[in-house]
Amino acid sequence: MGESMKFTELDQYLFGQGTNYEIYKKLGAHPTTYRRRKGVHFAVWAPNAQSVSVIGEFNDWDEEANPMTKAGPIGVYEVFVPGAKIGQLYKFFIVGAHGEKLYKADPYANAAEMRPGTASKIVDITDYKWKDATWIKNREKFDEKEQPMAIYEVHPGSWKKHPWTEDNEDGFYNYRELAQSLTAYVKEMGYTHVELMGIAEHPFDGSWGYQVTGYYAPTSRYGTPQDFKYMIDYFHRNKIGVILDWVPAHFPKDAHGLANFDGTAVYEHADPRQGEHPDWGTKIYNYGRPEVKNFLIANALYW
Repeated sequence: MGESMKFTELDQYLFGQGTNYEIYKKLGAHPTTYRRRKGVHFAVWAPNAQSVSVIGEFNDWDEEANPMTKAGPIGVYEVFVPGAKIGQLYKFFIVGAHGEKLYKADPYANAAEMRPGTASKIVDITDYKWKDATWIKNREKFDEKEQPMAIYEVHPGSWKKHPWTEDNEDGFYNYRELAQSLTAYVKEMGYTHVELMGIAEHPFDGSWGYQVTGYYAPTSRYGTPQDFKYMIDYFHRNKIGVILDWVPAHFPKDAHGLANFDGTAVYEHADPRQGEHPDWGTKIYNYGRPEVKNFLIANALYW
């Protein structure tokens, strides 16, 4: 199983073409077994890095403990870390193109720690049994031009809140609680769909999820990826469709995020006239770069 995680020549070819649409199964952190040892396979794209290692709770954040190997000319680095476990935090330590030391969250992480922490978290997102087969089957027959649609747009963090407690200072509802409260409200009001605002991981509450640092991670503010899946499943089983807002237009400059990822413009356009959003103080993607297009298209398909 561990061997199948390796970033192959075919993976590199498709990534270089911008058509490796399941690349999130190879890049990121994936619990697996390699040579009969349990651990995690890590992989990251950092084309102009001098070196990359993975640091985390499994190696006391030691920058030299788990150096990563370059898989080929496209600039993907990978390593298998025996003993790394689900639930542990990690980052990539990158020595950049000009020798700078960068501590980056995983662009393909499936979970992150609660802000203000900025590390990624090892999770297993395959460990959920969906119960929405009936709804999925019926969705194929749904014709939005003919059948009624009434969409309730909601920001999970402010729609409803618990009273303040020391354990839950923000008052956020968990995804599972949201599932039940929202379903009851949506049914009562006669809506057919829920549209969730800014659900991907983001550092700043005030952005309402529209300045994303973790494109492959449902925000930890409201629970785990399992909790998120439960919510989607619950909506579907109650015949409620789900629409997700998606933000491929720009990303924030936070030090742990995509900006200047390996000391050079990797995800953003190098020319600030094309790569900077003056009104928002954010970066704009380099849509002409196949690997960046791949990151975004695969992300839409992932959700």
